[in-house]
Amino acid sequence: MKINDIRNIGIMAHIDAGKTTLTERMLYYTGRKHKIGEVHEGTTEMDWMEQEKERGITITSASTAFSWKGHRINLIDTPGHVDFTAEVERSLRVLDGAVAVFCAVGGVEPQSETVWIQANKYGIPRIIFVNKMDRKGADFENVISQVKKRLGAHAIAVQIPYGKEDSFKGVVDLIDRKAFIWNEDDLGTTYEEKEVPKELGQEVERKREELLEALCDFDTEFMEEYLSDEGSSAGPSLERIRSVLRRAVIGHEIFPVFVGSALKNKGVQRLLDGVVNYLPSPQDRPPVEGLLLKTGENVTRKADVEEPFSALVFKIMTDPYVGKLSFFRVYSGKVSVGDTVYNSGKDRKERMGRIVQMHANKKEDLREVSAGDIVAVLGLKTLSTGDTLCDLGNPIVLEEMDFPEPVISIAIEPKSNGDGERLGQALSKLSEEDPTFRVRIDEETGQTIISGMGELHLEIIIDRILREFSVEATVGPPEVAYRETIRGSSKAEGKHIKQSGGHGQYGHVVVEFEPLDPGAGYVFESRVVGGRVPKDYIPAVKEGIRSASENGVLAGYPLIDFKAVLLDGSYHEVDSSELAFKFAAMNAFREGIKRAKPVVLEPMMRVEVITPEEYMGEIIKDLSSRRSKIIGMEERQHGKIVVCECPLKEMFGYATSLRSFSQGRANYSMTFSHYAETPASVTERIVSGIRSNHSVA
Repeated sequence: MKINDIRNIGIMAHIDAGKTTLTERMLYYTGRKHKIGEVHEGTTEMDWMEQEKERGITITSASTAFSWKGHRINLIDTPGHVDFTAEVERSLRVLDGAVAVFCAVGGVEPQSETVWIQANKYGIPRIIFVNKMDRKGADFENVISQVKKRLGAHAIAVQIPYGKEDSFKGVVDLIDRKAFIWNEDDLGTTYEEKEVPKELGQEVERKREELLEALCDFDTEFMEEYLSDEGSSAGPSLERIRSVLRRAVIGHEIFPVFVGSALKNKGVQRLLDGVVNYLPSPQDRPPVEGLLLKTGENVTRKADVEEPFSALVFKIMTDPYVGKLSFFRVYSGKVSVGDTVYNSGKDRKERMGRIVQMHANKKEDLREVSAGDIVAVLGLKTLSTGDTLCDLGNPIVLEEMDFPEPVISIAIEPKSNGDGERLGQALSKLSEEDPTFRVRIDEETGQTIISGMGELHLEIIIDRILREFSVEATVGPPEVAYRETIRGSSKAEGKHIKQSGGHGQYGHVVVEFEPLDPGAGYVFESRVVGGRVPKDYIPAVKEGIRSASENGVLAGYPLIDFKAVLLDGSYHEVDSSELAFKFAAMNAFREGIKRAKPVVLEPMMRVEVITPEEYMGEIIKDLSSRRSKIIGMEERQHGKIVVCECPLKEMFGYATSLRSFSQGRANYSMTFSHYAETPASVTERIVSGIRSNHSVA
């Protein structure tokens, strides 16, 4: 198949907007499957994990491929819950376009904003699908207004609904000036094409004019055509309108809005037409950028089979039957089963084993894949998320993916020695799969600590450990992933001297510490002159400080956002070593940070509560008791939205409380916002709690 006929797309949205239901209809109408699966029945193809079927939510991104009107569509259905935002992040990294799904009643929800910002980060062209037009309270115009206001996106309708709620019949296409009515007797497989109903005639012409005028702003030649034909019945041809609209979508100038009801089988085929007509092929996207290993220069790779092979591993999955599955996107060139490629991230050769096209958890074997393909390879045990696979003769490193740090932790203990071995294997495989899942051993207590993005994230992880890996384990209560930083500067001397006969150890450094802005991380600089600390030992000083920073001086939490400057030191010609200077740097860190006004930081969450107005007082009172700061309120069609920032620690158990005093009618979502300094009273509780635990241990 030609590269121009490939569409690599994702389905992205807030939880419960209908992404998976929409994907199921796409699979059915394209002939990829022969029975429609339903989320509420646990029969969907894409939500294949047991936890997904039981909870009715998408947890892991699932890929599939199907054909539509001579085009191959590689599709990834992404999760909507904020705890699994990394799945959205890595999917968007390798996609060319996306369908953003919004509920016609709920509109732009908090997680809608999160995934929209993620798509902006990667420059992903999008089309919009307003779903659930059959539901009570559906408001197409309100959703478009919210997209413009809350997302700052130039959303323009290319369709309008024909009816709404119980009377929703189909859609009217503004470009074609045709109405499309779906046949309910055959599950929407067929539809009728009709003239625009008279009652919608004026609205269709007004909306069509808005669309054409938006295209005029984008293309001056089109504007001249449009103005020269103004007043005539002809106007620009349909092909010309679609061509200019396609360029506007690829250029992020316009986000065309489609409409329908996936559950009621209406509007899906016309949306598929929109995917083919307006979203980019791999060749419409900018060439991928990378670093050429031989020369260190920046290079690009075009989506062309004649270019050297390059691909990015974006997801690892463990299959109980065939082992490790590594998903990758081919950006340039081609590769076949049995070919030897270079893993530039790990500096090793790999022989391509079995290559498969994934359809949720099912596999179809392929002999060769080329630029634009999204597939998986089996059996390459050393691959990790973010690795680059490339041509042996033209080694290149593509830009890796960034993932957020975990904000919540729990302790997990095996119940027997046999469980301990299985637990180790489970944690190793799960951390390979999920870059936001971390495992560490607490040095003081010896406990295994696992960390993730939220309570639901860790709940799913624990469930998988117990069920998939048959581990009997004891799980502790959730704990917040605090951090430490410094508010002042200090200078400290660090020494590591052991000279008790024979070959000794000698390292001596003088280091200055100073605070950095939030998000800066750890920065190291050497200002040593005159060889006071030999150049060979400076990397050991940098590593020693980095290693020590994993345990802060107040409560043992990682220290972030600081700068260390190596000013001076001394060495011994015989007894100095890298290890001695590493220990000396660690000693300087402990002394210097104590004098640099250390503080504890806690993760602050942006919380949005959507509630009927009668519960507003109770909700605000409860949020205030949780140390929340109200930052905004919005009117909503069926209630109000309260926006606040709240410490994560105070949000534990909030879902139960909110259900209780709103009779189940209010709901909320939260996303990580930033780290903030804890009040003195909270810091004291944290520090005393840590000391108490250590004394017990």
